[in-house]
Amino acid sequence: MGKFKSFSVSLLIAFLFFSFFSCGDSHFQDSQTTLSTGGIEKGVKRNLLEDGENSETPVNSSYLILAAKRTYRRDPLDDFKKYTGGWNISEKHYWASVGFTAVPLWVIAALWFVLFGLCLSLICLCYCCCRREPYGYSRVAYALSLILLILFTTVAIVGCVILYTGQEKFHNSTSKALSYVVDTANSTGEKLRDVSEYLGAAKKIEVDQVYLSTNVQTDIDQIQEKINSSATALTEKAVDNSEDIHDIVDSVRLALIIISAVMLLLTFVGFVLSLFGKKTLVYILVIVGWILVTGTFILCGVFLLLHNVTADSCVAMNQWVKNPTAHTALDDILPCVDNITAQETMTKSKEVTSQLVNVVNQVISNVSNVNVPPGFKPLYFNQSGPLLPILCNPYQSDFTNRTCGSAEVDLGNATEVWKKYVCQVSSDGICVTTGRLTPNFYEQMAAGVNVSYGLYHYSPFLVELQDCTFVRETLIVIHREHCPGLRRYSKWVYSGLVMVSTAVMLSLVFWVIYGRERRHRVYTKAIHARDFDKAT
Repeated sequence: MGKFKSFSVSLLIAFLFFSFFSCGDSHFQDSQTTLSTGGIEKGVKRNLLEDGENSETPVNSSYLILAAKRTYRRDPLDDFKKYTGGWNISEKHYWASVGFTAVPLWVIAALWFVLFGLCLSLICLCYCCCRREPYGYSRVAYALSLILLILFTTVAIVGCVILYTGQEKFHNSTSKALSYVVDTANSTGEKLRDVSEYLGAAKKIEVDQVYLSTNVQTDIDQIQEKINSSATALTEKAVDNSEDIHDIVDSVRLALIIISAVMLLLTFVGFVLSLFGKKTLVYILVIVGWILVTGTFILCGVFLLLHNVTADSCVAMNQWVKNPTAHTALDDILPCVDNITAQETMTKSKEVTSQLVNVVNQVISNVSNVNVPPGFKPLYFNQSGPLLPILCNPYQSDFTNRTCGSAEVDLGNATEVWKKYVCQVSSDGICVTTGRLTPNFYEQMAAGVNVSYGLYHYSPFLVELQDCTFVRETLIVIHREHCPGLRRYSKWVYSGLVMVSTAVMLSLVFWVIYGRERRHRVYTKAIHARDFDKAT
């Protein structure tokens, strides 16, 4: 029966080694399978972009399959045919195909749980029903089991260190990426609100009782509502998505920290108890470790899935950046501002800017630069001196950009130039010094210029909203600065989990083997000592 126990343990070791190394590398290469000729089903009209990270060729298509080559995996929900839908986190077939890459690890977890459980049951059965005294031992087997036990314990400790370091760096990288996205969304939303406030301020601009036209003021009310709605939706969506991802990442981090701490403690305590021959305690730890190793292998599969989704997302973002006008799966996820709202906002801001400039120039031409006779109040305030330069309208009548004339002042320095034309006034508002502007007129005109300049200053930002440039720039930064770390550290976590799971799994086996050899060794030495005493 002792030989049967040894055979059972040896068979289990051989099986575990074979299972692990037969699935290891092939599924850790991020499932980057090569597209074979005719691999895509006939009748499915798709453009597959060669999704190497350095691919520069844009795809001209109404719909772009993101990360097509990288996500070309077996889909268990579609009779294990290759999935061709590309990166799409709202598609169940995508999750099924990427989840299939982790199946070997989950299979190992199930087989380990069943087979090692059977071995433990057999050992327990033999110990209870067929108890017999230990007999001779092999010095080679004893030394080899001790060496392997030390080796696997060391590997488990190293794996725990890699796992802990990897999860810490992965958490930091994820937090930085999410913070960057939220900051960008908040900044964009804040700029939208600034534009809305400038438009609202434009409605209140009055220069010598001249206002914006009524229809423009009505349009401002309508566009303000759309702008504020878009800004709120943008920031809320970014914050909500960030919080959801943060919750998941924090939960994963806590689980990994607990796993690494428990596994490290289990490995160390089990090793020490094995050395001191604490048989009962060792078997208790073996049972605990048997369950923990099963859970750890399951977690390995989950993190392999997460690693592949992270890498898929980075490739998908890079491809979308190169093809920003294509329709993709990102359209339903990215918080882009509605194109119609962006277009209306840009058009209305240009119209309001032009009208404000016209209002100011109308007062300059018809009041400030006219030598009005004293009897024509309130247009008369004793205007005198050099003529006031008119304000440059930055747009043509069709709202295209125009170049300022030599006699015009631009929006950026108009208020500074006009300060020279402000006169001192008497108590009834009449200039008592040379000048073309009273302080009151100057303040009204400066207010109009400031609003016009603010709207003009935000026009490039509004153009970016039209083609979702701000999202593209955000993804460029994420892909360049954050994706390498996310992929690298998720790989660290996966590698650490695999090392810990495998090392602890084999340590459990050798706790049993070494404990058996140690008991045989102690028993054999005791028999030899007794025989020696009898002989002497």
